[in-house]
Amino acid sequence: MPSDSLNRKLTAILYTDVAGYSRLTGGDEEGTHRQVMEVLDYASKQITDSGGKVLRYAGDAILAEFSSAVSAVNTAVEIQREMANRNHQVDDDKKVQIRIGINIGDVIEDRGEVFGDGVNLAARLEAAAPEGGICISTSVHEQVLGKLDVNFNDGGEEQFKNINRPVHVFYWKPEGDQPGAAGAKKSRASEMPSIAVLALTNMSNDPDQDFIGDGITEDLITALSKIRSFKVISRESTFSYKGSAIDVRQVANELGVRFVLEGSVRKAGNRVRVTVQLIDAETGHHVWAERYDREMEDIFDLQDEMVRVIASALEPELNAFERERAVSKSPDNLDAWELYQRALWHMWTFEGENIRTAMGLFKSASEADPKFAPAYAYYAYCCYQFVILGITENPDSLLQEGLAAAKLALKCDDRDAISYFAIGRIHMMLGDHDASIAALRKSIELNPCFAQAYHGLGFALSLAGELEESGRTTKQAVAMSPRDPMLWAFTIVHALNYILSEEYEAALDWANQTLQIPNATGYWSHAVKASALANLERVDEAKQSLALALEAKPDLSIGYLEVNLPTKHAGGLDPYLNGLRKCGLE
Repeated sequence: MPSDSLNRKLTAILYTDVAGYSRLTGGDEEGTHRQVMEVLDYASKQITDSGGKVLRYAGDAILAEFSSAVSAVNTAVEIQREMANRNHQVDDDKKVQIRIGINIGDVIEDRGEVFGDGVNLAARLEAAAPEGGICISTSVHEQVLGKLDVNFNDGGEEQFKNINRPVHVFYWKPEGDQPGAAGAKKSRASEMPSIAVLALTNMSNDPDQDFIGDGITEDLITALSKIRSFKVISRESTFSYKGSAIDVRQVANELGVRFVLEGSVRKAGNRVRVTVQLIDAETGHHVWAERYDREMEDIFDLQDEMVRVIASALEPELNAFERERAVSKSPDNLDAWELYQRALWHMWTFEGENIRTAMGLFKSASEADPKFAPAYAYYAYCCYQFVILGITENPDSLLQEGLAAAKLALKCDDRDAISYFAIGRIHMMLGDHDASIAALRKSIELNPCFAQAYHGLGFALSLAGELEESGRTTKQAVAMSPRDPMLWAFTIVHALNYILSEEYEAALDWANQTLQIPNATGYWSHAVKASALANLERVDEAKQSLALALEAKPDLSIGYLEVNLPTKHAGGLDPYLNGLRKCGLE
């Protein structure tokens, strides 16, 4: 062998770095530096105590090596568990968290350090790791499989910069850990989507107009934080990027989020244009984008309206994306959150067999995480669906089952808007209108952007005889979430309210709008349209719509509707039922 040949060896490379260091120092440079140095000292001691060797420091990063992949991963797990304990009572924007990447590679050893692709890949894995977590290559995963009491989740293949082949990666974080072999499936709902709302960019010539975008952004963060189906990063963290050129994937990586909402505000004269885009940070693709133009008369009214519209539109778009993502996965590799999203996909078809499938998936989700309130809540809503759609022979027992599930949801989380929404729907079907209205008002209080709760409240108010308020509320649900999976229910209940208010032309218009919505299934739309037409003395047309309603539900009758749409006051359904009688329903 020539005397100048380089020394090579196979080794386990561990690379760790502080997540979002520049963001942290923006708040308290000296204090953060002291904290970071303490973390690096702790991590270095753990590495050396476990038989590893610290090769070098690079600012807030450590490069180390181990002779054993098992030792490297075990050390990384212990470090992250300790960091999680230290951060337990610390505000999100003040936590010092680290990411760790581990790879096995053939490296060049020279002057006490190691070089080569194996080292480069370890650094790339570190950058891909979740904050407070670990990312390992498949070669490491093969070495530790079955040898540690942690679960690494399959992240699929990733293409990293300057690495000429795709790399199969696996992830772990303390809060997602469970005993068992590596690779076992997760069973917690903690992997719900997270979102960072960046400060809206002022596109006007006047820098003094920054306050418009800042105000909308701050209020939007507050509004979204009340929606329990995804996590929202604090204002302090996201505003630290204001005014700087950003890479969405880098921001998402530093903040540990899956989605980023960005946009701009432009003011010209008395008009304001707001554009927003929701971006999937894993792919860089746009999930949803919209533009809003408004006259600016009162700045606070404008901010309130924009926040309400954007937040209401964003929630169903984000959840729809999650449902599609969950449905595309193998059913043998679903955690509680994905089981829940898969169930929603089935539930929102409003078809009997799919609703039954959804109930099974919600049950599996609650078994995977017994404290996951929304799984119980939407199970209860499935019970409601069977009854309101008329596809069960046991409405009483299903409503009692739904009531029990909704109560369990509230026991798990009495601040969950979906839980109050679910129990409100059950109370309405049981004829307890006051309890229904109170629960649905509480749901809206907890999440003012929850369009489905506005719809539920409008329906309950309608059956309680509060027609004017019901009309405002049901129309508000439609305006808040024009692409909601429940949109057809929003519009048909609005049509029913117009019938009960004896405004039959408006009722017909809304019934026709409902029939244009793809998932408007069952008898409801045709029956409401039939009643509106008959009340307008267009009986022949009404009979055609009634025939379609009977095709969907052959046992539809006046008696059935009187029992299954309980009103607070006697005769509350008379305009609806009288119209159906005119076209022949008995």
